[in-house]
Amino acid sequence: MIQIKRVYEAASREDGRRFLVDRLWPRGMSKDELKMDSWLKEVAPSNELRKWFNHDPAKAKEFERKYFAELDANPAAWQPLLEAARSEKITLLYSAHDTEQNNAVTLKAYLEGKLHSHGKAH
Repeated sequence: MIQIKRVYEAASREDGRRFLVDRLWPRGMSKDELKMDSWLKEVAPSNELRKWFNHDPAKAKEFERKYFAELDANPAAWQPLLEAARSEKITLLYSAHDTEQNNAVTLKAYLEGKLHSHGKAH
């Protein structure tokens, strides 16, 4: 199971393993404050794509297409997440204010597509 959560929300037992999936460290948060298992910078959108998108709802579909292409080109970045999600609950952590349109929402959809296409969904 894959969940998403803002880094500013309290960690809970229900989160399972927690992965920060942003390229930049969350503003105003110390390394000690953020309870996470791993920071996977490379799974985040490229700086160019992130800046282009800028959480503009009008660009959401194109962002998804471009981000999926980046993920397709870099399976080593997301493979650890997929492996973890096959056997346990994971939470993708992000810092964006927009809870509907952000890289974690898009990454979750991408990973769920991979889980379902391999017939190992939980």
